[in-house]
Amino acid sequence: MESDLNDYTVIKEGEAEILLHKKNQVFFNKAQVNNRDMSIAVLREFISKRKQEHDAKSSKRNRSVPNVVDKDSSEASKEGTPSENGEHQVASEDPPSSSASKKPEGVALRELKPPKVLEALSASGLRALRYAREIEGIGQVVALDNDIASVEACQRNIKFNGSLAISKVESHHTDARVHMLTHPNEFDVVDLDPYGSPSIFLDSAIQSVADGGLLMCTATDMAVLCGGNGEVCYSKYGSYPLRGKYCHEMALRILLASIESHANRYKRYIVPVLSVQMDFYVRVFVCYTSASAMKNTPLKLSYVYQCIGCDSFHLQPVGRSLPKNNSVRYLPAIGPVVAQECNHCGKKYNMGGPIWSAPIHDQEWVTSILNSVKSMKDRYPAYERIYAVLTTISEELVDVPLFLSLHNLCATLKCISPSAAMFRSAVINANYRISGTHVNPLGMKTDAPMEVIWDIMRCWAKNHPIKAQAPELPGSVILSKEPSHQVDFSRHVGSLSRAQVKKVARFLPNPEKHWGPKLRAGRQITSKHVSLIGHEAVNGHLTQHHEELKEEEEEAVQEDNIQEELDAKRLKTTEDIASTS
Repeated sequence: MESDLNDYTVIKEGEAEILLHKKNQVFFNKAQVNNRDMSIAVLREFISKRKQEHDAKSSKRNRSVPNVVDKDSSEASKEGTPSENGEHQVASEDPPSSSASKKPEGVALRELKPPKVLEALSASGLRALRYAREIEGIGQVVALDNDIASVEACQRNIKFNGSLAISKVESHHTDARVHMLTHPNEFDVVDLDPYGSPSIFLDSAIQSVADGGLLMCTATDMAVLCGGNGEVCYSKYGSYPLRGKYCHEMALRILLASIESHANRYKRYIVPVLSVQMDFYVRVFVCYTSASAMKNTPLKLSYVYQCIGCDSFHLQPVGRSLPKNNSVRYLPAIGPVVAQECNHCGKKYNMGGPIWSAPIHDQEWVTSILNSVKSMKDRYPAYERIYAVLTTISEELVDVPLFLSLHNLCATLKCISPSAAMFRSAVINANYRISGTHVNPLGMKTDAPMEVIWDIMRCWAKNHPIKAQAPELPGSVILSKEPSHQVDFSRHVGSLSRAQVKKVARFLPNPEKHWGPKLRAGRQITSKHVSLIGHEAVNGHLTQHHEELKEEEEEAVQEDNIQEELDAKRLKTTEDIASTS
């Protein structure tokens, strides 16, 4: 056992510990601690709200019981009163068959069972073990993987974490898609955290989540989602990305639109409670509900028109609703929302989407999660990071899709940049709303139309003259027009968010160098991976690899020597026999 343990490194995260083999046989990424901590925080909130809803239903039903019981008891008392001829009616000792002895229909409510969780792609099982050991009120955690080495590692880690993990976590060697398809509506929570795109798992995952359950989904193929390969993104997610400054938020909205599309096929729709872009991936948390509001889906999706000159963008909804008396008609949206050429710079538009244009967060959830995380800071290894992200999300405008970049606006005009507070003040003084975004420190969400935004920048450029530019450039065309709105740059009290006033950190640097995705399990690490994992990791691995090669060479030399000795003995024996004969 000691020799076996020498081949492993013990990694502790939260209250869970795992044995990681030194040969990178099973995938583990230290950077995903942010992902796991955020998932634990959301799962705790889900369990809390689930219990609150159940208790509310129970109390509502219990309030209706006394009325029924009082009515039945009054009827029973009449049977025990003297009759008109003076004889007293005695109640039978046998159980009465009246409704007084029966529970009113619909009053009994099923006991709330602990939520059953499925981790579809478990690898080492660290996430499943943290769920089981750290979250109170959680039920069975099922960990799946299609790699036999990962399943063996997971089972080994389950035993290594003691009786609580053994009683709550189970590991299976199977294809996650097959397991989810053969267990429909069985799991209250399904966690998808694949290496790359989750697209091939979405259809089966949606069928596996129980009604009212929670789906947690990660996508790490950001190059595809952010416009590096638009045709690949369309084939995987059914949406075409645009390479704007808001591309990371667009990645979140593309993923949500794809999940909604899969959900609609099974008469369901999603309600996003939290959508996060962190590190090198996007992570969404959505709850599933019944089909009552499926018709609203086209109202939640939009195409995006982005100008190739000035990067102005406009959203074109897919559908619209028309109230009529006590009903609602659903119709195609009226468009197009833009002309063939941009009204600001005269360039053409690129069109992307469809994307999810409805809110991507539930602010009530976000506030509750933030308060919970703050009260349990010692139980989150990545507390500083997730608290900063949640703080920024809590101050976002939830009903404004995508965002502007102040530096990008100034780059178009070739002018110096105003301070963020000054630009925010100008927008607020024009009676519009503005906020930051957790996706980009320089991003600004606002409901002000692009006409107002460019008027603000025109007035700024007048007060801060720039060098003459070629007249055909987008910035020159924009500045050639006179502003149509009066702009007030005076400092507004709301120009700084609450977090900025309190000097709460909102964007933290990576805790160490090369903080990002690691190589797949089983991949041979060579010197070409220096830029990915760093010199120290590569040198350490190469040293270990060279030592292993040296040991193998020594073993091979020993085997050759032994074989030569055996051959010499055989030859001598043969010669002795020949000489004797």
